[in-house]
Amino acid sequence: MESLLQGQAEALTQTAVTKALEGDSVALRLCMERIAPAPKDQPVSFILPKMQSALDASKAAESVLTVVSEGELTPIEATRVMALIDSYRRTLELTDIEERLQALEENKKF
Repeated sequence: MESLLQGQAEALTQTAVTKALEGDSVALRLCMERIAPAPKDQPVSFILPKMQSALDASKAAESVLTVVSEGELTPIEATRVMALIDSYRRTLELTDIEERLQALEENKKF
């Protein structure tokens, strides 16, 4: 396949541009994706309280809402951060349950 396309990049590009200018929606989309690609995921930076319990995760979620309301974080970015907080909250809850279960089992031995 590559050998067929070798040396044809310029002609293929020109054909795609011509078709896009003629109104071909597929060619137009292809050209636009090259001119203005979708934004890539970027790191966000803001202060979150330390999370050591589910209650702390609730405070972290409140912090996210605050930075969204102040325009420092987009709603889409906030949704992703909230998903991370929720996942971490579940990890904290499971860790707490595991610790309690171990304590009960140790007390049962005596």
